Amino acid sequence: MRKTFISEIREIIAQSREQAIRSVDFQRVLMYWHIGRLIFEEEQHGKTRAGYGENLIRNLAKELEPEYGSGFSYRQLYFCLQLYQTFPIVNALRSQLNWSQYRLLLRIGHQDKREYYLLEAVNNSWTGRELERQINSGLYERLLFSNNKEAVLAVARKEKIPEEPQEIIKDPMVLEFLGLERKAKYYERDLETAIINHLQTFLLELGNGFSFVARQKRILVEDDEFFVDLVFYNRLLMCFVIVEIKTQKLTHQDLGQLQMYVNYYDRTEKLPKENPTIGILLCADKNNTAVKFALPEDNKTILTSQYQLYLPTEKQLINEVKKDLKKYLIGKELDSNKGSTEEEKSNKKPFKKRRF
Repeated sequence: MRKTFISEIREIIAQSREQAIRSVDFQRVLMYWHIGRLIFEEEQHGKTRAGYGENLIRNLAKELEPEYGSGFSYRQLYFCLQLYQTFPIVNALRSQLNWSQYRLLLRIGHQDKREYYLLEAVNNSWTGRELERQINSGLYERLLFSNNKEAVLAVARKEKIPEEPQEIIKDPMVLEFLGLERKAKYYERDLETAIINHLQTFLLELGNGFSFVARQKRILVEDDEFFVDLVFYNRLLMCFVIVEIKTQKLTHQDLGQLQMYVNYYDRTEKLPKENPTIGILLCADKNNTAVKFALPEDNKTILTSQYQLYLPTEKQLINEVKKDLKKYLIGKELDSNKGSTEEEKSNKKPFKKRRF
């Protein structure tokens, strides 16, 4: 028998098994949703009695858990109620997600944030572990640093194709999956090798639409040769993406080097129908003001992203969001003042610092 014939048969079997598992997993979600609906309706009948809802779930768990196991404990039944309250329309449930993923989503109190992770989990076929990592690494918050909420959700809903690199590239990038030790100094080659060894996860961290092209790509300019650390292609932005790694604080020389690589790709590799090449400097530390002055005002192709070798805490994420929001509000105030006459400025109320 032909090897291709046997491999095709095996693929059919594997796909069927996977679909069967997904079907069973989603039936479990539907079962919990219907249980949640009944709990909610029963709870409403006794809503005038203090503590009725909590006692109802506890008593129900006492009846069901001995017979059906830990899947019907008090905690699980409480999640059933929460599932129904969060997704009151059964058709809104996505069959691509299992119960473990829905439990992760139910922990997110913010509706827009929860919708974003739900859509991205479906769009990118995230496993439960991948979804948990993206939530813990603050993917939603990191994208909000350079975008507004509407743009982030529009891309996730597939209502909008990303046009600017900032719409999908995150700053900072969280690379805790590389498993590198926390030490004062390590070589750029160590970081690059770790990225290649964990390429699939790194592509997930980079964002949607990325594919790997080359490592240490040799560029020959007359008699001088240079080596580009990593080259990717993004099918959504329709362009090459060059990643240069710097384990020290970013310098203007680093930006100049990356600009040369970007220019080279634009002039020798890019096809006429493709968009300009994007360069990303992945660095351990950077001075945003220095970066701003080192690049042209209309720069759209050179980006800098600081990397972290550990997951940020919730407090760190909140502080960063507050910091960026404050900068945004001050910037809006300054912009509005620029377009005002002296008389209009004198009539304006002084800008007050907002507390976050």
